[in-house]
Formats: sequence, C-alpha cells, structure tokens
Amino acid sequence: MSLSSYGCSDVLLTNVKIVNPSTDGSLRVGEGETILVIDGLISEIRQKGSRRVQRDRDVTVIDVEGRCVTPGLIDCHTHLIYAGNRASEFADRVGGKSYQQILENGGGILSTVNDTRRASTERLFELANARLRRMTRYGLTTVEVKSGYGLDLETEVKMLKVARLLDGTGARVISTFLGAHILPREFHDRKVRYINYLAKEVLPKLIDMNLVDMVDGFCDGAAFSAKELLPYFEAAKSMNLPIRVHLDQLGDTDSFAMFSDLAPISVDHLEYLNDRSIESMARGSTVAVVVPTASYFLRQQQKPPIEKLRYYGIPIALATDHNPGTSPVESLLLAMNMGCVLFNLTPGEALSGVTINAARALGISDRGSIACGMLGDLAIWDVADPVELSYYMGHSPLWARVVGGAVFRYDRTTC
Repeated sequence: MSLSSYGCSDVLLTNVKIVNPSTDGSLRVGEGETILVIDGLISEIRQKGSRRVQRDRDVTVIDVEGRCVTPGLIDCHTHLIYAGNRASEFADRVGGKSYQQILENGGGILSTVNDTRRASTERLFELANARLRRMTRYGLTTVEVKSGYGLDLETEVKMLKVARLLDGTGARVISTFLGAHILPREFHDRKVRYINYLAKEVLPKLIDMNLVDMVDGFCDGAAFSAKELLPYFEAAKSMNLPIRVHLDQLGDTDSFAMFSDLAPISVDHLEYLNDRSIESMARGSTVAVVVPTASYFLRQQQKPPIEKLRYYGIPIALATDHNPGTSPVESLLLAMNMGCVLFNLTPGEALSGVTINAARALGISDRGSIACGMLGDLAIWDVADPVELSYYMGHSPLWARVVGGAVFRYDRTTC
C-alpha cells in the first residue's frame, strides 16, 4: 500500500456516501453528497440534488465515486511509545502462565519499563512513528498516547516529548500521563510514597513543560487500589486535567463510586465491572472504553457487561490498547471486528466506538462526526456498506484519509 498526499487544506469531496455514527450505534447514511473542507474545518455539506457548493477560492475537487466516507477513526487508548517487545511472554502465556504470574516473575510492564528507560528519545520516536504510520493505514486520524513505561521523571518526560513530536506527523496525538501504571522496583512496597511522588513532584513539572493533556491510572489488583490512586487523581483534577481510569480488567475492584466525584471522562477495559459501578456511571457522563484485542490476546473468558452498558445508555468506545505485552495490535478495523465477534457489539456500535464515542472518551467535541464546524478529518473507504469495516480481517479497504483537509491517498493495488 503506497501513500501519496495532495498536500492541501481546502478540498471538496463529491459523490460521497456519508456515514455518520450516533452515540447509540445507529448510523445515518446519505447518498451522493458533497463535503467542503476549508482551512481544515468542514465548511459545508450538501445533500444530493442541492444546488452546487458556492466557492470563493480555489479548492482541490476529488470525486470519491460513491465510496463511504466516515469520520476519521480515533484510537482512544494506546501505549504507543516503548522500546523492545514481549514476544517471550506471549510464548509463556501460550504455555499456560497467567498475566499475574508473569508480573510476579518480573515480566510484564516492568520489562518494558527497563527497555524504555534505556532507549534514547530519538529511538523511541523512530519506533513510535513507524507504528503510527502503519496505524493510519486503517483510517486513523487521531490517537491517544499514554506514557507509563518510564515510572520516573526522566523517562516520563522523554516519552511525553516523543508524543508531542508525533503530533502532526500524519495524525493528531493526544498525550496522557500514566505515571500510576504499576509500582516501579525502586519504590518496592511503598505505593503511598510513589503516588505522592507522582502527584507532588512529577505531575506539576510535566504540566509546566506543557506535555500532558490528561491523566490515567491503573486500578486493579496488579497495580493500585482506588484508595491509593485518589490523591493522584485529586492532584490532576486540581490542575484542571481530565481523568481516565484503567478499571476492572483483571478483577472486580468495586471502586468506580470512589472516583465518581472526580467525573472521569472514561473508564477502560471493564471486564469485571459490576452492577453498582454501572449504575454509578449512568448518573454521570463517563464513557466505557472496551478493548477486545487485549481480551483476545490474554484469552480472557470474562467479557465487559455490554448489555448492561447498553441498558443504562452508557456510551461505548472501542480501542486497540496497542502495547507490547497484551495487545500488539495496530489496526482499529481488527479491534472493531473483535468487538463484534467477542463482545457482541453491532457493526454500528463498533464504528461509533472508534469515532463519536472515542472522541467523547477523550473529552473532545471537534471530531468524531461529520458536521459543519468539525475538523476536516475523514476516512474514505472502498466499500459499499459500512458493515464491511467490521467484517474484514487482515485487510484495509481504506481509499484515502483527510486530516484537516490534507488528503492522503492509498493505492491498494501495490500491496
């Protein structure tokens, strides 16, 4: 698949089949429409049979010949920046070891921490940029990127600087500080001291350096309890940073209510989320982010309570959770397929989960749907029906991406 760019910020797409997802997973489809992007924003949308779009400036006109156009895809949960891989752990898990056993034997996240601490900024950028370029071939236009493989000030700064460098290299990047990922070895058995170190020393410095857009923490038996995380999240909230939580991936912590006053914008994973937590979520605006690729890779039998999330009207987002240990997946389309097959999402819910609901999970309202005033971030697909986006495995029907009006065309005949 080769890539070429029109390099423009003003573009008119004609003969478009607009596919606009809603938060509940329903899709609004319009045939033969036009989309005008001016100065990076959607300026005008015309339905079939309307008068021609009036233009007072030169724009690049592209006839998409009836192809489906969706909002650009958003991966709202990734760990994209790291060094090394954990292929040996994959073999251990296939051989019968659990994720918890691997962690207890010094593997897991701490293995990647060691590799990432040793890597230079330049090397981390090279690796992450290559991953990001591959991810864009599946329609990605925005990606959230977490730190959390440093667990010390120096490496967390290094990772978040790389995230800032990645922004604009073909996709938009949102940076999340995940200092409370797991306890580093140098703080062995001193969780309270480590959380205070993050809240009082690391986080203020990262904010002063303008490296953080939001804050995340891992609330589970293998990482931190809700009580341990509260001072960390309260510090972030006092600094006006949105909060996200890795929650109930490996067991039921029964802890969402402890975070509810802090209004987390999302809680992620949720395999063991209980009824009380769901009812508490329903009283606010928190988005549920599910990551079927990690569930698949870990061979988890427990699934997120999708039906109950639907019943309470909680928006469901979907992500790859790209990371070297439990989800080395770069395709949001594969995540959509697994969301349908493993978690019983509908194809419409899967598409909503990587567009409008993914934007909500990041606390942003300028992308994720096709409407005037939104960012001109679009994905153009060589499919007749949007269901095909969740249907194919190992194949990308992407025809072109539009990022702020810049058009990246993909020639699939060369792959």
